Amino acid sequence: MEFISKTFAGLEEMLAEELRTMGAENVKTARRAVYFTGDMFTLYRANYLSALSVSLLRKIAGFSIKDSGDLYRKAMDIDWDSYMSPSDTFSVSAVADSGIFRHSGFAGLTLKDSIADYFRKRRGKRPSVDKNSPSVTVNLHISGNNVTVSLDSSGEPLFKRGYRAGTGSAPLNEVLAAALIRLSGWKSESILIDPMCGSGTILIEAVMHAASIPAGYFRKSFGFTGWKDYDEKLFNDIKQKSNSVIHIPGNISVKGYDISRDAVLTARKNIKAAGMDNIIQTEVKDFFELRPEVPSGFLIFNPPYGERLNMTDITMFYEQTGQHLKYFFRDYKACILSPAEGPVKRIGLKPSAKYRLYNGPIECYFLTFELYEGSKKLKNRNITS
Repeated sequence: MEFISKTFAGLEEMLAEELRTMGAENVKTARRAVYFTGDMFTLYRANYLSALSVSLLRKIAGFSIKDSGDLYRKAMDIDWDSYMSPSDTFSVSAVADSGIFRHSGFAGLTLKDSIADYFRKRRGKRPSVDKNSPSVTVNLHISGNNVTVSLDSSGEPLFKRGYRAGTGSAPLNEVLAAALIRLSGWKSESILIDPMCGSGTILIEAVMHAASIPAGYFRKSFGFTGWKDYDEKLFNDIKQKSNSVIHIPGNISVKGYDISRDAVLTARKNIKAAGMDNIIQTEVKDFFELRPEVPSGFLIFNPPYGERLNMTDITMFYEQTGQHLKYFFRDYKACILSPAEGPVKRIGLKPSAKYRLYNGPIECYFLTFELYEGSKKLKNRNITS
């Protein structure tokens, strides 16, 4: 079987390696996607375990077209009886980058009509369309004259982990947060601090990573559970085996701070929903008042920017952030996600690594800084201890 895992730009190689550990074969990367082959065991396992996938598609047909009529006719040749029944509900998600279709919606409507007419002609009854909670979601992708038809095995995007009880003004996407943890190199032997924790996503994803908690552990459903060939026993076996290796490291120390009381309260709700309120500590505190409790560790954070930053001088904010890190957090590793066009270069630190990522539509850099004692000099000594 052929599968496609969707992800965010910049995460393709990491996702490919993650999928290989889950049994994926013939793995190939593309822009915002990874192609691979496997069986239903591989697909179920990837949905439950993958922290870096946004969605997983099962390819069922591929062909070329010359016009919209071609799409209708060739889609009619697909053996839809193998994937759904007239009693099921379905929806179509379409993306068309083609001169044949000016609008993706029209391409999706053409496929929907073809599926409906397939069942009407053969069964005398067609499945109903349900855009909210369909039994089967059909994914249509058209690039030029090339068409790929797939089934969405995930349903809701996989970044919807199931633990979020509340959101802040600009919550960090869970898949991106999971990637930051992995790129940082953090292990549970070191303390992890998010000094601008917002709704707590980095904190929760860090504990899930350290404790081998499956990314889908808190989810209540997946798209493939509505499929005609869904194997409930196989999926339950996968969950049972995956859950059996969950282990919270005894020495783990994960802490979050934020200047906003509302943000910390939201983080605490999410942390409690994830059952981690006895693991993760949170506190209302200004970053510039924060002092390290142990000699070394990791800081991983996504500083506010743009509308998130209630300051007239963003440049000064980054300069002060760099000074604070240099002065108080020597022997720590600081890992910062910031817009590529932002003032992060004014932080006054030389990055040891730089990754180009995307936070939604915003191009970002994830920068890591080794804060060695004696190697940094303050530009401004107006920092009090």
